[in-house]
Amino acid sequence: MAPFRAMADMTRLYFQNPLNPLTHTSYGRSIAASCEVLERTTRRYGKPEFGLKETTVSGVRVPVRETCVWNRPFCDLIRFERGVTSHRNDPKILIVSPMSGHYATLLRGTVEALMPNADVYITDWIDARMVPIQDGKFDLDDYIDYIISILHFLGPDTHVLGVCQPSVPVLAAVAVMEDRDDPYIPASMTLMGGPIDTRVAPTAVNDLAVSKGIDWFRKNVIMKVPFPHAGFMRDVYPGFLQLSGFMSMNLDRHVTAHREFFQHLVEGDGDSAEKHREFYDEYLAVMDLTAEFYLQTVETVFIDHALPNGTMMHNGRLVDCSKITRTALLTVEGEKDDITGRGQTRAAHDLCVNLPDDMKAHYEQPNVGHYGVFNGSRWRSEIAPRVMDFIRSNRPDLQKNKPVSKPQARKTAPAAPVVKPEKPAAKAGSPLESILLAKPDGAADDLKAISGVGPKLESALNEAGIFHYWQIAGLTADQIEALDGKLDFRGRIARDNWIKQARELSETVS
Repeated sequence: MAPFRAMADMTRLYFQNPLNPLTHTSYGRSIAASCEVLERTTRRYGKPEFGLKETTVSGVRVPVRETCVWNRPFCDLIRFERGVTSHRNDPKILIVSPMSGHYATLLRGTVEALMPNADVYITDWIDARMVPIQDGKFDLDDYIDYIISILHFLGPDTHVLGVCQPSVPVLAAVAVMEDRDDPYIPASMTLMGGPIDTRVAPTAVNDLAVSKGIDWFRKNVIMKVPFPHAGFMRDVYPGFLQLSGFMSMNLDRHVTAHREFFQHLVEGDGDSAEKHREFYDEYLAVMDLTAEFYLQTVETVFIDHALPNGTMMHNGRLVDCSKITRTALLTVEGEKDDITGRGQTRAAHDLCVNLPDDMKAHYEQPNVGHYGVFNGSRWRSEIAPRVMDFIRSNRPDLQKNKPVSKPQARKTAPAAPVVKPEKPAAKAGSPLESILLAKPDGAADDLKAISGVGPKLESALNEAGIFHYWQIAGLTADQIEALDGKLDFRGRIARDNWIKQARELSETVS
């Protein structure tokens, strides 16, 4: 279609040229509009930008800087760093974006609504056609491992939000972490419009998977990345096939939208035409998925219903949601969701049988479809405030702002040295009061692994009440200053970049 697209674009420019006498006629506007519709419907759309340059914090407009703080071959972790001048005790929210064809920028509105009240991070999945084949495979197990690794990186007081497809791997990741007695378990998880149990109110997407079977998908929708893309010869599920499936479900709406777009162009209604461009620039931008991830997801989630049946495996080990006892659960659904049926996400409550009722909540938003659950006016005015209220109500308090292992599941004895219980780790009111411990929580970490910390400094840190990487990784500016004064480090923490080292080391903790 490239030659036709180029010809259509040239024709459009010709009939929009103010020196052309036909430009101002109905005939000229119709030709230009037809050419633009053809060009836009056959274009390869690149990855959009988030474009979130500022937000409002406590009534003040502040700049926002988008930074990559963690990366792997198939994912970047983007932080939306707010330019606040004072320390804020806001929760960290990890938004796990869908890997289902669209880019993470589809959740721009989700991020925008949460930024004023939270330190927001989002998984920015990489287009599989851009990942060289030598970087290896990426399947559903790897997806879960990425989530766990990111939670280790972010540390305590992290709240995870899974939108649509990630609801299953997010729930599985939390179950795996609980099974391991992982100290970096998230404080809460919010699952929005996710296919936890697709046997409940099955949609056309669910019926297709069941009727065709996994072999049909393997034979008919998997292709190799062509030259000259970086992922040349990698087996992928192409994004354009996923997009075709999405559009065919509501084909009449898309046809109507493009017909109205044509009319707006002919009539010179620039505002309406621009709204159409903005929406479809995002909607038509798609990415390829690795074949192993796509096929494993289809089989596990839509055909075998492995998670609700209790047969889902992660790296050879059973995923048991009954292990979840420490992470609060909120599920959100849309009344008119035609992609994830009503009740499919709520099914997560039935799986988390040992989670106390006061740590569970469900909300169904009236009169919204799938995308309205995480974008648009209803999301901003009705859903996002409920999500933030749930997160605030499930934040650990100052004395519990640390990961706590379940005593009955400990496999190692507490390690020395420890501070005597009768001697407080920090004076009341000190910035260090919330971070120091009277004794290690389980086995103490080897702080000497941090460059610049030797046996003597490790002993001093232990005596002060610091035994774990997460304690150092979570230090605030006030706590660093207090610790500097307490142990006379003379700026060593900042100079040797202990915070970054501790965060990286914490990823290896399981």
